[in-house]
Amino acid sequence: MHNNASKSTGSPSALSSGTGAVQVIVAVILVSSAAWAQSVCLPAPRLMTTLPMGGQVGTIVEVTITGQNFEDADELSFSHRGITAVQKLDDNGQPVTNKYVVTISADCPTGIHEARVMTRLGVSSSRVFNVGVLPETTRVEPNTSVDTAMAVTVNSVCNATMTKQAVDHYAFEAQKRQRIVVDCAAKRIDSKLNPVLIVADAKGNDLQVERRGGAIDFTAPEAGRYVIKVHDLTFNGSQEYFYRLVLQEASGDESIPRLPATKTVSSFSWPPTGLSDDAVVAETEPNNKHAHAQKITLPCDISGNFFPAADVDTFEFTGKKGEVWWVEVASERFGLPTDPSIVVQHVSGDGADEKVTDLVELSDIPSPVKVSSNGYSYDGPPYNAGSADIIGKIEIKENGVHRLQLSDLFGGTRNDPKNVYRLIVRKASPDFAVVGWALHMTLRNGDRNALSKPIALRGGATMPFEVVVVRRDGFDGEVELIMENLPDGVTATGLKIPVGKSRGIMLITADQNAPQGLTSANFFARATIDGQTVTRPGRMASMAWPVPNAWSEIPSPRLLADVPVSVCDSEFAPLTIAPAEDKVWEVSAGQKLTIPLVQTRRCEFSGANTSLKTFGAGFEKTPAFDIPLDADAAEAVLDLAKLKTPPGDYVIAFYGSPVAKYRYHPQAVVAAESVLEAARRNAEASALEAKDLAEAVKTAPDEQKAEVLKSAQEAVAKQKSAEAAVAVADKQLKAATTKAAPKDIVDIVVSTPIAIRVKPAEEAEKK
Repeated sequence: MHNNASKSTGSPSALSSGTGAVQVIVAVILVSSAAWAQSVCLPAPRLMTTLPMGGQVGTIVEVTITGQNFEDADELSFSHRGITAVQKLDDNGQPVTNKYVVTISADCPTGIHEARVMTRLGVSSSRVFNVGVLPETTRVEPNTSVDTAMAVTVNSVCNATMTKQAVDHYAFEAQKRQRIVVDCAAKRIDSKLNPVLIVADAKGNDLQVERRGGAIDFTAPEAGRYVIKVHDLTFNGSQEYFYRLVLQEASGDESIPRLPATKTVSSFSWPPTGLSDDAVVAETEPNNKHAHAQKITLPCDISGNFFPAADVDTFEFTGKKGEVWWVEVASERFGLPTDPSIVVQHVSGDGADEKVTDLVELSDIPSPVKVSSNGYSYDGPPYNAGSADIIGKIEIKENGVHRLQLSDLFGGTRNDPKNVYRLIVRKASPDFAVVGWALHMTLRNGDRNALSKPIALRGGATMPFEVVVVRRDGFDGEVELIMENLPDGVTATGLKIPVGKSRGIMLITADQNAPQGLTSANFFARATIDGQTVTRPGRMASMAWPVPNAWSEIPSPRLLADVPVSVCDSEFAPLTIAPAEDKVWEVSAGQKLTIPLVQTRRCEFSGANTSLKTFGAGFEKTPAFDIPLDADAAEAVLDLAKLKTPPGDYVIAFYGSPVAKYRYHPQAVVAAESVLEAARRNAEASALEAKDLAEAVKTAPDEQKAEVLKSAQEAVAKQKSAEAAVAVADKQLKAATTKAAPKDIVDIVVSTPIAIRVKPAEEAEKK
């Protein structure tokens, strides 16, 4: 690829440094009249499935895993120490590939945990692992008909994967009028399955059907055998279409909670710090009509639900002119399909003389950065940290009665008492919450990628994370980003979220000589509010699945339970960019600063140059500049007169997207060559032995001929086995060689952080 092609494709000149996520433009390359898109992002280890997907507290479970880029898969670890695993051993004491014996301690918390595998390339992406109190089984045999229905017991969990183009059947016994809640966890635990759940009679005739992912509350009309049927909405299926089916007995009006679910990205901003788990006041019906408005006093904390359909909950309070109140509603952030909306009105007069004046309408917590316009073929980052919930302000203009009406914007189509909400009205309590995710790349040809990106660092790499803030109750200050408890040789630098802005960058850097390691990092943010230093925990988000093209598959982002950080010692970053000196670079306001850069290149690249842009408040408007990909040095020139960067201390980094000719696991080729050479030597020795014994048979005395003949036959069998081993080793070498062949891969490359001190211009004048 020539330089002019580089500028129009994966070069960082195509990266956007605005308030949205970084966007990298990648060309479509034409090869022999066949078009194909460049590969995006270096290979990362990914845990794709576990079977079963969980277990009962206090038990031992055998778990089988599948994954991508899993060479030398080693330790299976979990986000909670109450779950441990060791590799399963065969009868000869050798590890069984991708099989683990998992122990769940008796005091392990129930709910959602994360499972991950340490590999040659570092820690993998995670997969949900559920811990519960009910006995568990795993479906083994096909059960695609009423006759082959798998027997399950009430108050138990069954783990299974969906059979493609089929319906899975389960049978259970129930007593007359016995109430049984049937639930199926799928989408809520990372599965690709859109489950259709059916309870049928013994002959398979449908009695109750749930097509929207809900549970079935079933009361047996008669004692006897009943059948549960499960299938995907489009009858798809594979290992990635897994599910957990649970049957629980319920008595009377007992409420049975749904199976645990992962958290949406939007939920990171709930709850406010210090909020009690329980609301102080409960909404009381009827309160739909103005005449029945529920009287409240401010501040208040109210729990309620959007039920029945088209429910409008009305509250009245007395306000004084000049008062300012902040309102927060949580519902969608509970993982519910709701869209709260509030209208606040001033009310004067009574009866026919009543006059109502609209004061404010509140809806939606806006995303801190521009996001996808339609959720999957997006024109922004694939993560949405905003919410359909509410954080807003009420300014009282007149004394008197005020009416607050809370509704679900699309509540007329929903009729579920489980659609609950929490309404809080408070005096200003400035605060904030942050969430981060690995930066993604946007492809010029219209494809989109939304990859699950574990923090699995190669030596010499810097991995960028976009971090956004949701601000509460008027807080507008600077937010500092911090990450601690990192592996040896790994450092993290936060590029602050500036005053009044919503986005910062976290850079995680591995030294070239960092040893292999894994830690659970502590990610948090710090700010000054009302003269006090405030620290808030940060959350990390990831894609549940690697989606190379979001036109064909809708990405499914979620929050992670923890922040694992790893570094590997088996590969290095293709390119490391760093300042020539590790120091604070000083410059006077309005002057130019030239920073010499050192480039450590570890492979060849397509194109002679690549283009870099700049991360970091005060410097993000730096024009893109080219660096050579065939040299060990470059330089960056920052013109502070054009940037108008005020005096102060700054941290910046340069970023781009060179196209590396990456080789995947070349060590495997060397190992395969060694195995083939040993197999050939063994085959040659076996062939020589067989030849010698064949000659010996001809000259052996009659009394020894039978014994020699037997040895000769065994030698021939040994020779054939050795030749078969050569064929296998040769095939493995060819596969490893093909996989290790140089391949064009474009990735986000970020320099190590650079500290800059801008001095006031007058200081320079005095000197």
